[in-house]
Amino acid sequence: MKIAFVFPGQGSQSVGMLDAWSGNATVADVVSRASGALEQDLAALIATGPSDDLNLTTNTQPVMLTAAVAIYHAWLDAGGRRPDLVAGHSLGEYSALVAADALGVEDAVRLVRIRADAMQAAVPVGTGGMAAILGLSDDDVQSVCEQAAQGQVVEAVNFNAPAQVVIAGHKAAVERACQLAKENGAKRALVLSVSAPFHSSLLQPAAKVLEQALADVNVGEPAITLINNVDVASPTQAADIKDALVRQAWHPVRWVETIQAMKTMGVTHVIECGPGKVLSGLTKRIERDLVSLSVTDPASLQIALDSLKE
Repeated sequence: MKIAFVFPGQGSQSVGMLDAWSGNATVADVVSRASGALEQDLAALIATGPSDDLNLTTNTQPVMLTAAVAIYHAWLDAGGRRPDLVAGHSLGEYSALVAADALGVEDAVRLVRIRADAMQAAVPVGTGGMAAILGLSDDDVQSVCEQAAQGQVVEAVNFNAPAQVVIAGHKAAVERACQLAKENGAKRALVLSVSAPFHSSLLQPAAKVLEQALADVNVGEPAITLINNVDVASPTQAADIKDALVRQAWHPVRWVETIQAMKTMGVTHVIECGPGKVLSGLTKRIERDLVSLSVTDPASLQIALDSLKE
């Protein structure tokens, strides 16, 4: 048996997402440390919102990282075994680095706050967009984007599962791509409610800000093999890890290849750690013979522990 932990990105946040962990000292400690690093009461934001504040990317990114890392530590404290591999979807890669002991939680939340603010500043609100294209091949989606660009930017940015690709870029170009996708046989083309065209080349200015911030952060060698988004590789040197994080901000998330790589490396169980169950659903679509579990609350943690004993 070989297990991998995967950590979610933006989109799985919800007010009260740590309520089930009320009274868990380990979870409370991680939230307290993250709050101290940002000088912001993240516990209150997570517990009571309001949702409009929670969904601002400047808050969503540090809050999702904090919740995922807190749940991971609760897993370890409950006797859960350390994973053999880790990965994270987009923002989740920072959670994976914390889980792999390559990055401290305080540094991580400060970094993703800078990342979030830089991403939002790179493209004025309302000028960028994202959409999910369902039912077309990766090549067909990329062809649709090329046709729809017309001098603007629209690109495939998240390869989430077979026939499930997210595109991003200028709002008008994204809308043209959605129409073209439908004309070319897409089952659905859904415009997403997001504040920026994440992982598109429009976010290259954000990468420069992130590069400067990373220069002052201590990144260690991961104690657990981590497969990154941008190269589907596992660098161990700090400079290479930082370079991959910088490029990740404006390059696609290669999630299908990440899960496929895990299987090739002998992984049998993939456990999503953090709020929501988006990644566990994607795992089932990418590699059906992998055991896909999620740890979101104490009940699901116990189910995962029991599953690994079988």
